[in-house]
Amino acid sequence: MSAIDDLVAELSRLPTIGRKSALRLTYHLLKQPAEQSQRLALALTTLAEKVRPCARCFNLTEQELCAICADPRRDASLICVVEEASDIGAIERSDEYRGTYHVLGGRLAPLDGIGPDDLTVGPLVARVAAGGVREVILATNAKLEGEATALYVQQQLAPMGVAVSRIARGLPIGGDLEYADGVTIAQSISARRTL
Repeated sequence: MSAIDDLVAELSRLPTIGRKSALRLTYHLLKQPAEQSQRLALALTTLAEKVRPCARCFNLTEQELCAICADPRRDASLICVVEEASDIGAIERSDEYRGTYHVLGGRLAPLDGIGPDDLTVGPLVARVAAGGVREVILATNAKLEGEATALYVQQQLAPMGVAVSRIARGLPIGGDLEYADGVTIAQSISARRTL
């Protein structure tokens, strides 16, 4: 295999990058000065060496605790459970949530061989058992695996007496009813609130 084929193979393993896109990226890199490719290689190496899961919430960080867990202004009694660290950014962009997080590291997917032991549910249960947590918000994706994961986490937390809630589902702002699927409309109706 040539160096070009090696890079194309590695790039095409990235999400949303198919073989054609990987080939295009490879040829783009070959047109750039060698220093640019070396900076990219160094950035990837540094990423692999320095970034690790937060000791408390499993968010990605270069420190023992991520910036959110280390921030004394965050409400540590409120934990939002997400599937992946990348989900935190979406919630943070809302500028509405001031609690902490817990990253599961995926979702239950038995067909893919991902079971409860592959997720960080145990450390979440330990965090809640240690005390000081008043509510856990489940913010897993609204897919079958995400719903199953939320149900499993809820069952694990039930004996602890902590409040467990689920993020609301429904129609997006600016969405048209005629384009929404039946499940989304049903969830919107069942999660309605009084004005």
